[in-house]
Amino acid sequence: MGICLSLASSEIHGIEEAPENLKLHDQQNVNVPNGAHGLGSVYTKEGSKGLNQDAAILYQGYGMKDGAFCGVFDGHEGMVEEGDDILVQEEDSFSNKNFQKWKEATVSAFKVMDKEIKLQENLDCSFSGTTAVVVIRQGEDVVIANMGDSRAVLGTICESKIAAVQLTTDLKPGLPREADRIRRCNGMVFALEEEPHIQRVWLPSDENSPGLAMSRAFGDFVLKDHGIIAIPDISYRRLTSMDQFIVLASDGVWNVISNKQVVSIVWAADSEEVAAKAVVEAAAATWKKKFPSAKIDDCTVVCLFLHKKECTTVEVAA
Repeated sequence: MGICLSLASSEIHGIEEAPENLKLHDQQNVNVPNGAHGLGSVYTKEGSKGLNQDAAILYQGYGMKDGAFCGVFDGHEGMVEEGDDILVQEEDSFSNKNFQKWKEATVSAFKVMDKEIKLQENLDCSFSGTTAVVVIRQGEDVVIANMGDSRAVLGTICESKIAAVQLTTDLKPGLPREADRIRRCNGMVFALEEEPHIQRVWLPSDENSPGLAMSRAFGDFVLKDHGIIAIPDISYRRLTSMDQFIVLASDGVWNVISNKQVVSIVWAADSEEVAAKAVVEAAAATWKKKFPSAKIDDCTVVCLFLHKKECTTVEVAA
């Protein structure tokens, strides 16, 4: 199940301070279809593993004219898409001084979402889950929340060249701080002999299950007592005039294309409307070239442009 966190415009209204909590509601069929959405685009492509388990959202004008809410969610282990909403009550802007309040609210919302999933009678998420990478923009202020191995990357101009700045850390079991937490909870972290490059999380038994390749996720409740958590890493960034766009993507993209390559593809796209599709198609083609005998992963991209894309002589950074 790819669990899509989205927004209902009728629920959005300004408040004087950052929210004490993010509100969660149920809504069916909230996955954003492929296409353009104002200054940005969304595109997803099913791999060769079966049903596309990715989901995404791009909500322009969220809270204010220069506001946006976007996210990418990568489901795993046979999960199908559900429509659960995290709704944010917001003020006109969340400056750095209010970031702690937004951080606490976001963490609370992710915890509530995880509990809500567990209570769904029609879902068995014992061995199923999803990543979540979310960006909330209010004017020049941005909050980024990440859980799992989807990723957010900023395209920014540096010395007259477009460069990539990774905004999130891929939260995988191989990270020392993640592995330490899992092992303290009696979970096991190791790689199989046939895939030595992939560290996975296992139950403290001889069953060799479930072999989760990420350290944080919604769902995956069989591992929640063994170090898997639904608490995102959260960061704040103040945008500058040099910052051009933010790309969110599932690991089906990042496993075969580098940050620099993705930024280059977005920058070279003919328009904002086709940027996400260009990245997805490049990733799919690279999968076939690099791993011709492997099953292609689902690939999903959200491109959020921070300014209107214009013709420019800015180059791609070396």
